[in-house]
Amino acid sequence: MKMPEVDWPPTIEPVLGEDAAEIASRLADAVAERLAKALEVKDRASMAVSGGSTPKPFFEKLREMPLDWSRVDITLADERWVATDSSDSNERLLRETLLQGPADKARFVGLKQKHDTANAGQPLAEAALAEMAWPLDVVILGMGNDGHTASLFPDAPEIDGALDESLADRCMALHPASQPLPRLSLTRSALEGAEWVALHLRGDDKMDTLMTAISDMKAIREMPVRAFLGAGVRLFWSP
Repeated sequence: MKMPEVDWPPTIEPVLGEDAAEIASRLADAVAERLAKALEVKDRASMAVSGGSTPKPFFEKLREMPLDWSRVDITLADERWVATDSSDSNERLLRETLLQGPADKARFVGLKQKHDTANAGQPLAEAALAEMAWPLDVVILGMGNDGHTASLFPDAPEIDGALDESLADRCMALHPASQPLPRLSLTRSALEGAEWVALHLRGDDKMDTLMTAISDMKAIREMPVRAFLGAGVRLFWSP
């Protein structure tokens, strides 16, 4: 397949390839390099990753990297408000993929708390996140075909607050009308403050969505991923 010819905005650094495994490997190498550099200058490094099927090969590559994993904090960009053993749980995905082998020594900070509702669990998640090293060293985001990233959905009633760059909260409960489950998501301010942000996408449909997003970077409310496309992001994409 011919790679898309795009006049990329200066805030987007594209890494494109025809093979998903190759892109996953290149992303894993880049993330490991960033985490290793962080550990050279401070006691702990921190990272937030996203769920879904796209990052699985990346997780399997990253977990084998020769890092001092015992000094790495890992959390999620977002989580569905379900039991952590549910097939819908991003935490379960991470425990079955990334947090294996050498990477099982990392400290995982989950977003799902022992409360019936995301709103009630948010303060506990906020307290747990405060134990990590901030700002985050690495953030890996995905993107939906509606332009959402993490759980920053354009149809969530709470989206304006979650996109507020001055918000002190690192996470927020969101209830998108398009989604069957409530969510807890890291906020724009928490994600955007990271030292290094990557967007990991797979599929022609995602490239089409991305082209729509970069066509009007200022309309963040309509496609929240634009907040990160305009702030500086590394794009890792394959068909």
